[in-house]
Amino acid sequence: MFKFVHCADLHLDSPLRGLSNKEDAPEDQIRSATRKALLNLVDLCIEEGVNFLVIAGDVYDGEWQDYSTGLFFNSCMAKLSDRDIPVYLISGNHDAASNISRRLVLPQNVIQFSVDAPETYVIDDLGVALHGQGFKHREVRENLALSYPPAVPGYFNIGVLHTSADGREGHETYAPCRVEDLVEKGYDYWALGHIHKREVLHENPYVLFSGNLQGRHIRETGEKGCTLVTVDGGRVTLEHRPVDVLRWHECLVDLSDAHTDDDFTSLVSEAMDDVTAKNAGYPLALRIRLVGTTQLHGRLREDMEKYHNEVRNAAAMVAQDLIWIEKVKFDTRPWANRSQEVGGDALAHLLKSIDAAAKDPDFLNQFFAQMKSVQQKLGSYIKSMDATRLNSVEDVLSLLDDAKEILITRSTDGRLGE
Repeated sequence: MFKFVHCADLHLDSPLRGLSNKEDAPEDQIRSATRKALLNLVDLCIEEGVNFLVIAGDVYDGEWQDYSTGLFFNSCMAKLSDRDIPVYLISGNHDAASNISRRLVLPQNVIQFSVDAPETYVIDDLGVALHGQGFKHREVRENLALSYPPAVPGYFNIGVLHTSADGREGHETYAPCRVEDLVEKGYDYWALGHIHKREVLHENPYVLFSGNLQGRHIRETGEKGCTLVTVDGGRVTLEHRPVDVLRWHECLVDLSDAHTDDDFTSLVSEAMDDVTAKNAGYPLALRIRLVGTTQLHGRLREDMEKYHNEVRNAAAMVAQDLIWIEKVKFDTRPWANRSQEVGGDALAHLLKSIDAAAKDPDFLNQFFAQMKSVQQKLGSYIKSMDATRLNSVEDVLSLLDDAKEILITRSTDGRLGE
């Protein structure tokens, strides 16, 4: 019986993305998250008494800004060396040989596979053979798996590969291959990297992406970590183990039943309560997406700044210091046919004019062009208000819908003259 950990895509010291204009962003916490996740990985390996660690590419996020990134990684590997735990790693597209010019000598327990051709390393006392090849250049378009060597007879064979497999949305197509290509090698386990979401592609033998150790932005949501593999008499058991320290989530809030600001706050708080309960003790970076056909639609669009801060206020009440609101998306819709409920000839005429404008392609295109010019001039003034930006004619139609809803809401509330 032996155990090993399969991980990938550490992206140590990955730069912050899109946070420079967010004054309340916990930059230090996010900046240090990849390092803390690696420390948790090392602790897990030691606590579980694993026989070795496999890293399937992208230890780094690209060229080091300074030597501290390499020094930190080596210090973590040295802790494993003290426990006689070897580490087998390959380079991926982000830390391809051509990408990294600064280098430090690796600790003796770290074995890095060649980038020129597949290599095989054997651990005789465990009866294990590991096969792998790293990326020489960032963009590897050929199927590396085809040139991997045959399985070593009588050994537990592990393939280590950084690949997009048969393609995954949001990831570049690097070292593409079919699952059948991997299975046909006759290996007992394939440790894959590059795709940041954990996924088992095949069982018997297992072929899987372990996912990345730590989510770095809103497109990397949920629990992140590594896979603990136990091999006992040829029987393979997998366990996903979280090692992340901060989690990103998109939180959907359905406002269909909301009629007042108190309803709004209650529904937002309930959604946040649910997410925090499922991630007890973890700091959370939340994107709140407000959806549903709701009576509040007009008020939300009329004063997005107020409701954005209502969301932030609710977050502080639900879990002080544990929730950061990355963004609030206003995707609600107005009630259907509410214009029929509103009296007044002048307002009815105005609403009809808006409907007519929405059906006039020339008007929509001219309005879009003019508003793009205005946006460029206002620039920094609207920078933080994503919902005010018009990126297509479809956004103009949405804006006209919002205008109708605001007029109807104000008429209903007796505020049309404000």
